[in-house]
Amino acid sequence: MTSSEEQPVYLVNAHNDPVLIKVNGRANYTNCAPVRELFKTLIHEGKHHYVIDFSQCAGMDSTFLGIMAGAILELRKCDPPGSITLCHLGTRNLELINNVGLHRLLTVESDCEACATMNFDEEKSTKVSPTEAPADPSLILEAHQSLIRADQGNRSKFQDVVSFLKKEIEEGGR
Repeated sequence: MTSSEEQPVYLVNAHNDPVLIKVNGRANYTNCAPVRELFKTLIHEGKHHYVIDFSQCAGMDSTFLGIMAGAILELRKCDPPGSITLCHLGTRNLELINNVGLHRLLTVESDCEACATMNFDEEKSTKVSPTEAPADPSLILEAHQSLIRADQGNRSKFQDVVSFLKKEIEEGGR
């Protein structure tokens, strides 16, 4: 099995500033709930600077992009504002970031000193492995709404997804 076919894992070193997150495998709606919770927890704890290493990322979808959009929107409310730097995106992932306008809110670097100097040894890092639980429609809806808040140009791209998810959630609550 190649790394892109294995269950994705997010490696996190939250003991330094900035927090380093390394995406191994494909980041998508089926496995990004732990990343959303990680951001919420760490932001609440006062961690406001993040570097995300995509050197081992096999791809990402709009839900994962929305998780990052939501995080940067929250970080921009901090005093002083926080930041997210994306490193080693690769051509396709960079294209995805640019297509949803996140490059205007995040810092994108081809090479990153923080990635080179921070490590993931057992004492300093945590593996965040997604569970096999079904994707939560509320999480997916929130992520897509974050993409729209981040860039109004995304409204036309994701309005059908948002409408579908709102209806699904509404019908599920009956």
